[in-house]
Amino acid sequence: MMSDIESSFREYREPVRELCGKFDSRYWQDVEATSGYPEEFVKALTDAGWLAALIPAEFGGGGLGITEASVILDEVNRSGANSGACHAQLYIMGTLLRHGSARQKLQYLPQIASGALRLQSFAVTEPTTGSDTTKMKTFAERRGDRYVVNGQKVWISRVQHSDLMLLLARTTPLGDVAGKTDGLSVFLVDLREAEQRGMTLRRIKNMVNHETNELFFDNFEIPAENLIGEEGRGFRYILDGMNAERILIAAE
Repeated sequence: MMSDIESSFREYREPVRELCGKFDSRYWQDVEATSGYPEEFVKALTDAGWLAALIPAEFGGGGLGITEASVILDEVNRSGANSGACHAQLYIMGTLLRHGSARQKLQYLPQIASGALRLQSFAVTEPTTGSDTTKMKTFAERRGDRYVVNGQKVWISRVQHSDLMLLLARTTPLGDVAGKTDGLSVFLVDLREAEQRGMTLRRIKNMVNHETNELFFDNFEIPAENLIGEEGRGFRYILDGMNAERILIAAE
């Protein structure tokens, strides 16, 4: 017998459950055995519109809220599937949605909603700063119409299955800011051909087939127009996405 929680939002639960039922235990075991990526499963979720749930309808998304998105991920994992392979496609775009320019939102959100572009990776963590993000060393220096990035990130998930990535980097040295959370900026990085432009990716072997990576930036150039929001306010922008992430992962 269903509990009240389980029986609520049935208009989302039932179709998600039906979709996940097409991917049985054998499918997931084969993905695990080959250290593969569940491409067919992710495509099915994308085509059904579930990964665009939080994108407003005006940009081609579902226009739903965090509760409905939580229900979707609840059902995915209830079925025995692994939403961790693609759940970030739901929430990482939140930084772009809330703080991006009108041009950026119009350019990227419809393509993210349709699945033509995958934005399911964000680079924050560094190997030498522990849990204190404000002490990060990765630095983006403004040079004319571009930023030049040097530094290192670690435990960055789904880079190999993303077209775009959010990058948090210092744009003002820590010693020159009034508050330690100031001077950090967020950039939208096009990962296509990034490895030919100064970014090196090193895959980290991990348990339960979770794709995660170490990234190195050596004079990696990002167009200045890819800065999201105002320079120096990126820490606040990133928190918006992280807050949604915590809620959705709790639902999983």
